[in-house]
Amino acid sequence: MNDLIEAIILGIIQGLTEFLPVSSSGHLELAKYVLKDDNAASMSMLMTVTLHGATALSTILVFRKEVFEIIKGLLQFKWNEELIYSLKIILSMIPAVFVGLFFETEIAGFFTRRIGFVGAMLIVTGLLLFLADRAKNTGKKVSYWNAIVIGLAQMIAILPGISRSGATISTSVLLGIDRERAARFSFLMVVPLILGKMIKDFADGTFVSHNDQVLPLVFGFVAAFITGTLACLWMLKLVKSSKLSYFAVYCFIVGAFAIAAALGVF
Repeated sequence: MNDLIEAIILGIIQGLTEFLPVSSSGHLELAKYVLKDDNAASMSMLMTVTLHGATALSTILVFRKEVFEIIKGLLQFKWNEELIYSLKIILSMIPAVFVGLFFETEIAGFFTRRIGFVGAMLIVTGLLLFLADRAKNTGKKVSYWNAIVIGLAQMIAILPGISRSGATISTSVLLGIDRERAARFSFLMVVPLILGKMIKDFADGTFVSHNDQVLPLVFGFVAAFITGTLACLWMLKLVKSSKLSYFAVYCFIVGAFAIAAALGVF
């Protein structure tokens, strides 16, 4: 039963923090530390991927109209706005796909309750948000070059503690892209990556090899999906008016506590 409660807690944390620029993966690692999650690295990584899959599904649900329009435009097999937008998303995925394919083992090593590292990366996230909050907001759209740069930010955000949404939205804003467009692009660009990762794990038999942990994965998935949907809707309302510096301060505080805990201060 404790495993189910922990899975639900992790799911709620993932759902709430995926769309806020505070690093969901970093918070998951901190939660695992607090909950004394002693699962093997492979299972720990599997839970992280599963919960990210739930919030990817939340994104598809919330942006179902945009996703439908993109698919509809692609099926027309014409050089239209939907195809251009899709190409930009594909471009943004390339850096993260490269790292995911060739450095998977190294990445998994970061998801082993290394809270000192997570704390340091949270502070980096805070600095990014602090800088982005001072950038001028314009009506600029995402260009091909912007997509590549934002993709590099997403690649770096694979590390726990670097907020994916925070890094990609901050990078977009620093490039002069409108905040609402930046948030929309940031949320949509990660969906193919997460779904691709889950398909790869299914094909490799990773999920099957942990069939004794199916129930915790299911409970965590459902919790992350429900809270993720609510958080995404909430974030869309806040994206225009909220100050990124508020999230920066939060990252600084949590990061400092994580580093202090790693050093044995308390």
